Amino acid sequence: MEEKKVAIVTGASRGIGRATAVELARAGFYVVVNYNASEAAAAETLAQVEAAGSAGEIRKFDVADAAAVKEALAAVVAEHKRIDVLVNNAGVTADGLFMMMGDEEWHKVINTTLNGFFNVTKPVLREMIRKKRGAIVSVSSISAVMPNRGQANYAAAKAGVNAASSSLAKEVARFGIRVNVVAPGPVDTDMLSAMPMDEGMIKAAIPMARVGKPEEIARVIRFLCSDDASFITGQVITVNGGMF
Repeated sequence: MEEKKVAIVTGASRGIGRATAVELARAGFYVVVNYNASEAAAAETLAQVEAAGSAGEIRKFDVADAAAVKEALAAVVAEHKRIDVLVNNAGVTADGLFMMMGDEEWHKVINTTLNGFFNVTKPVLREMIRKKRGAIVSVSSISAVMPNRGQANYAAAKAGVNAASSSLAKEVARFGIRVNVVAPGPVDTDMLSAMPMDEGMIKAAIPMARVGKPEEIARVIRFLCSDDASFITGQVITVNGGMF
């Protein structure tokens, strides 16, 4: 009997991360649900993973804490002997005009989003290279290429993820590892609620005249993690209702 493939989804307690965990469960993956703040929310994600017909577990660690990440991922590898898919979804915002932005707001976003990409991807990549297979998908943002005012830290972090992923894809393609990015436009999540958009703004900015749903982003991520995307690597796939 073939062992189940193992997928790790960071920031999976809500929003796009939760929807991705459920999509991967539907595709037959054993899902490692990472969270940092809310154990109850992570447990709800795990319940949805199980309702989708698969199994999984919860792992608490802050992606910005390299030592904690290394310890947690070593435990996953020790238990399952494989990591087939990594979805780098964890991220935060701390918006503010650049001239008014404090050191804490800048470093918080960079440490979670960009340094978190490094902290999680490097140990996972080591295992994937050993197995000579794997798929890494990172969640970026339209802000990486169409930055909003007041989001210099967020735009820089997401643009860094795009560039790092493109470079990494070229390095590891020969090992059978694919590295891609999904860059959503506005999506109906808690993060968007902090930046309210009225109907007029939405229709003016988005040709499809609505924001996206987490499940719509998750389905693209699931495709990139699947064998159906076996010849796709080094790409930034924009999912934004036609914004550009």
